[in-house]
Amino acid sequence: MVHDPRVLPLSFIPSPSINGVHIGPLFIHFYGLMYVIGITLAVLITQRRVRGYGGDPALVTDVALWAVPAGIIGGRIYFDLTTPAQIPHVWYGVFAVWTGGLGIWGGVLAGALVGTWRLRRHGAPVGPFADAVAPALLVAQAIGRIGNYFNKELFGGPTTLPWGLEVPPQYRPPGYLAYRTFQPTFLYELIFDLALAALLVWLGNHGKVRPPGLFALYVTGYSAFRIFEESLRIDYSQHFLGLRLNSFVASALTLVGIAWFVISQRRVTATATGGPGDSGPTEGGPDAGGPEAGQSQASGPAADGSEAAGSEAAGSEAAGSEAAGSDAGGSAAAGSAAAGATQAS
Repeated sequence: MVHDPRVLPLSFIPSPSINGVHIGPLFIHFYGLMYVIGITLAVLITQRRVRGYGGDPALVTDVALWAVPAGIIGGRIYFDLTTPAQIPHVWYGVFAVWTGGLGIWGGVLAGALVGTWRLRRHGAPVGPFADAVAPALLVAQAIGRIGNYFNKELFGGPTTLPWGLEVPPQYRPPGYLAYRTFQPTFLYELIFDLALAALLVWLGNHGKVRPPGLFALYVTGYSAFRIFEESLRIDYSQHFLGLRLNSFVASALTLVGIAWFVISQRRVTATATGGPGDSGPTEGGPDAGGPEAGQSQASGPAADGSEAAGSEAAGSEAAGSEAAGSDAGGSAAAGSAAAGATQAS
């Protein structure tokens, strides 16, 4: 028997009755509060991961002070440009982020550009830092989806599933007023974000992913999920060729992420191909000195000359040992740097 979606099912997720609390004269929106919590967790997680690959955790705070405001501005600009009909009809409507409306694509792009600028100014490598921040971004996005729940937004089409979201009539899109429960797409994304974050952490600890491979996988995985999510959502969106605009953006970024990951993993480093630190047998070594060694073994009447030749050979061997020690130190330094880059992922 098919259940009528216009009838409230026995099991469903209720919508919250409030979307904020009053603290004195201030009204704290849960949507904004969730973003504050998410950003704080992202900073703490990134600091821990940066410390893990030998970086400076204090650098995370510096980057966040610049990248977070840039991300909020970029996210709001993307929302205003792609969904102008959803801008509140007040003079400050384009800035009203507390009512909802931050485009993740614009936020990540603006934050990444400003964050890269700050890292360059400090002379810090961008790739390992990007890999460190990728799982943290997903955790922040997951917490932010709880804010969508309190705002009663980011839900999909009608459903009779036991985890359907009950949406009050004033929040239902036109044409869906008769339906009671809808797909909780915000919950689907929350679960996926946390699962992908865990996968990236596992790959960073157990895989051999070169930076910024984890960040490329973040772009790929999240964008691929958004293709599915956009197919469920029924809230207002600009359409192109019958599909939501974000479906095209997500599809393009999925392909970009795949290409970025493949290129980053195929990049041949000097260490892998035999750079300046890799060399063949040193001059004066056993292979290079074959004829001379034969001559030193030849007997002659001059014992003093033989001893002198032996002294020269010993000096040559000592010099060769010093050179080998120098090469070994360079190899150890390169190995340490490589290990740090691997732990960063």
